[in-house]
Amino acid sequence: RERERERQAVVWGLQTVQGSQDQGKMAKKMPYVVGYNWVKKKDLPWNKDKLLRNVDLEGLRWRIVDAKGLVLGRLASHLSKLLQGKDKPTYDPSKDKGDVVVVVNAKDIELTGRKFDEKVYKWHTGYPGGLKQRTVREQWERDPTEILRKAVSGMLPKNNLRKARNRKLKIFPGPEHTFVGSKYENVEFVPYELPERTIRMTKKVEFLDHGKMPEGFQPLNREWYEKMCRLYKIANPYPKQVGDVSSDGKL
Repeated sequence: RERERERQAVVWGLQTVQGSQDQGKMAKKMPYVVGYNWVKKKDLPWNKDKLLRNVDLEGLRWRIVDAKGLVLGRLASHLSKLLQGKDKPTYDPSKDKGDVVVVVNAKDIELTGRKFDEKVYKWHTGYPGGLKQRTVREQWERDPTEILRKAVSGMLPKNNLRKARNRKLKIFPGPEHTFVGSKYENVEFVPYELPERTIRMTKKVEFLDHGKMPEGFQPLNREWYEKMCRLYKIANPYPKQVGDVSSDGKL
């Protein structure tokens, strides 16, 4: 069988690549033949030195974003701008000059309202009666990174650069990413933080300052009270302390 593989490698005219070394044994040469899965593409010598496959990294930055506690749609809109390079003065819609974006803590992303249970992803298999659907909660249990990936992909322009921009988006569910080691020691990760969200009041709500209430008073709905303090730009006289009981009765 080994002679047959060598003969096929010679017939195809392909180069042999160095295999992995097993516990002090001499590394064996194994041919890479099209159509056979003898050697993985990432282990080929022309792919080992690449930081990202099929991505031209010349002049690009590595941006790292922490998605913990951020709203899905708002985060996706900012990531799409980074992938397109709209934050640069050299932005050109006909060229792919966006940065590489690495997102961590994607499983801790938030959705407003009841979208976590009511928002539905739909697709069709192509066969009769093949309409499928899946809620955000079901997709989050399968793969939490796919939720953010779908949102960002939907906000990118539908043109020939869409696939190349999606390749530069790397999402990880936890706080750790795989771009570590001696291979990435020269890579500088530039953190990106979303600007502070501006909350606008659509209608006037009567809100009284309860700062002069007797000692021991606590707001019944703490979240609503803190939100109104931010809207009216007044200091919260009852900051949340460790061990306090929240509005839903939990510590």
